Amino acid sequence: MTVSFRVAILTCSDRCSLGQTADTSGPALARLVTKQLPGIVVATHCLPDDMDQISNKLVEWAHVTPPIDLILTTGGTGLAPRDVTPEATARVLERRHPGLLELARLRCMNKTPRVYLSRGECGTLGRSLIINLPGSERGAVETFVSLLDVLPHALQILRGEVQDHGRPDNNTDGRES
Repeated sequence: MTVSFRVAILTCSDRCSLGQTADTSGPALARLVTKQLPGIVVATHCLPDDMDQISNKLVEWAHVTPPIDLILTTGGTGLAPRDVTPEATARVLERRHPGLLELARLRCMNKTPRVYLSRGECGTLGRSLIINLPGSERGAVETFVSLLDVLPHALQILRGEVQDHGRPDNNTDGRES
């Protein structure tokens, strides 16, 4: 049985929200979600680089029924003054999980050291995992692809479907070996 995850993608960009430029990273992520995660994209949206609007959309999506397993944001993670996606995300996270983006940066470093310019946040809100990705199509795709081997397991844990983490040395009495 293949597990399918419910995914929402939020593009955070002043220019895209005004129709001044086409959003390419959001659609590219949607294609990857359906082909490689496996996932179903249940919502997409484009907002300007506005902290309140971004935070509100994340909260809205994290509280829908049935739950959205994964919320990906793309854009607003750089150093420009209007890049506020990490701050908007941090204000609503219940639990931060910086390790996933640390892994992504490490894995993408050989392609471009610019990966370290992305200030993305990652963590949970309710039963949703939120990951901030860069705004360029290439940056968003490479970062997301770098996590594809661990994301299904992470999402299953968040759903409560995995408890032993599949370790062969795991015992059932709760004591460490």
